[in-house]
Amino acid sequence: MKRLLLFDIDGTLIDSQGAGLASLERGIFSAFPDRVGRQFPELDLGGATDGSVVRFLFETFEIEDIEENRSIFYRSYEDALVTCLADFGRQKKGCALPGTLSLLEELRSHEQFCMGLLTGNTQEGAKIKLRHFGMDAYFPYGAFGCDHWERNRLGPIAIDRASQHEQFLFSPRETLILGDTVKDIACARACGAHVLAVATGTASREALMAAEPDGLLDDFSDLSEVLEAIERVFLKRESC
Repeated sequence: MKRLLLFDIDGTLIDSQGAGLASLERGIFSAFPDRVGRQFPELDLGGATDGSVVRFLFETFEIEDIEENRSIFYRSYEDALVTCLADFGRQKKGCALPGTLSLLEELRSHEQFCMGLLTGNTQEGAKIKLRHFGMDAYFPYGAFGCDHWERNRLGPIAIDRASQHEQFLFSPRETLILGDTVKDIACARACGAHVLAVATGTASREALMAAEPDGLLDDFSDLSEVLEAIERVFLKRESC
């Protein structure tokens, strides 16, 4: 039986150590230079979508929320992201999280596993981040923060795109979302998918546990442990 694994990016696969936030700030002021000098707001990016961030930034800076302005901002932000990741890399900042590259390579070798993304990043932003950390080749499809600003609406989009790409009709019961925030858990619940949480982001292990994921790991460093956890999650839900 095929199984669909949908990965979050930030805090789950990688830690950009602030490059994303720096790119958002650089992006808004580059796209709308008449706002330069105004205070950039504090942002809680854990589990947020870029679509929701744009809504907040446009409201904060009194920018009309229309498609043209969104396109201008996204281009500016994505250009800034390339530059910031390169700058941070030269400063030895940012990394693939423990075990992630080995895990992706192992999962790719198993015919029953199909891998996609479920991320708050824009599609291009996701590509830029994954390419920087050598992970872009593992994810041919996904759902992104530019598809809908509400994260809970992204699950069905990702499943539908995976089904079309793989030519296999995935159901939520054959889908596992892997993420590091309470919002990832809520997103999985919203579409009826399984969820495996990993405590490598900003959310504490206690907060993740309280949200009742189907499984919880400290990180992906122990490959055998991760593979066992994935199997356990599917078996647990299939027996219900």
